[in-house]
Amino acid sequence: MTSVCIVGAGAVGGLIGARLAAAGCHVSALARGATAQALRTQGWRLHEGERLIGGEAHVVDDPAALGPQSLVVIALKATALPEVAATITPLIGPDTTVITAMNGVPWWFFHGFGGPCEGMALESVDPGLATARAIATRHVLGGVVHLSCAAIEPGVVRLASGNRLILGEPDRTASPRLAQMAALFARAGFDVESTQRIHDEIWYKLWGNMTINPISAFTGATGDLILDDPLVNEFCLGVMAEAKAIGSRFGCLIEQSGADRNRVTRKLGALRTSMSRDVAAGRPVELDALVGVVREIAQHLGEPTPAMDVLFGLARVHARVHSLYPPATPVAGAAA
Repeated sequence: MTSVCIVGAGAVGGLIGARLAAAGCHVSALARGATAQALRTQGWRLHEGERLIGGEAHVVDDPAALGPQSLVVIALKATALPEVAATITPLIGPDTTVITAMNGVPWWFFHGFGGPCEGMALESVDPGLATARAIATRHVLGGVVHLSCAAIEPGVVRLASGNRLILGEPDRTASPRLAQMAALFARAGFDVESTQRIHDEIWYKLWGNMTINPISAFTGATGDLILDDPLVNEFCLGVMAEAKAIGSRFGCLIEQSGADRNRVTRKLGALRTSMSRDVAAGRPVELDALVGVVREIAQHLGEPTPAMDVLFGLARVHARVHSLYPPATPVAGAAA
């Protein structure tokens, strides 16, 4: 039986845990508080329409109690990973696969990528390289989740729409491990795609939500209101053009236009983004994983980002007002 540990048993982690448990895997959770209690007493629970699926959950708050796993799924908020990464090393043995199912650009993105950003350490998403030291890239399998779900109460997830999961090796090979994991997730009910260009898929998803997410966070607006305002829509297109140019410099090409991509987003209607929900719940926002890291890459490449700078500045000031982003470092010589 495949042993799996879910690190981050929220909406996406809970969905993955429930489906893998229903598919016959032994699925553990690294969890605390109300979520841990719910999983211990009720197991994994996922509502898909009128159907409830799931299975038994083995819950621990100390990874050492589990030992090495066949598969570790990291479904944390990007803001939490650097602190958690070092604690999960007992879960990772010589043959463990670590799948990242998170928003934004991951810490391993340029490990072995080649080109002008080869080996670039992404301080925005991995301060002090804590995650890179704890989780070797050879264990990692990239994941991009295209679905919408929500934790409606601790330990209970409801799927709203979508079912797509894209998996790929960081070294862009068609490995036996990739085929094995794709088959496992297909058996668990996902519409799985294997790719040898997982970086493109990560960048494309980022390109679609790096504007809507932060704008929704500081305005409180849903996606339809943001894109139906011609001035805000035009501003979003400016940010997306900058990100598209950055991707083309290091090797992630996007053929679609920003206007075409926004039309797809607009069809989702009154979308309430994950960052907007985080603000409402008082949780730290994933601003660095979605915007800050893109600016960091741009600075490395010497690419200008005037529109992105405005977006990032407004979003982080708003987040700081609500104590959801690290405070600013005082500027020497600034007026009192």
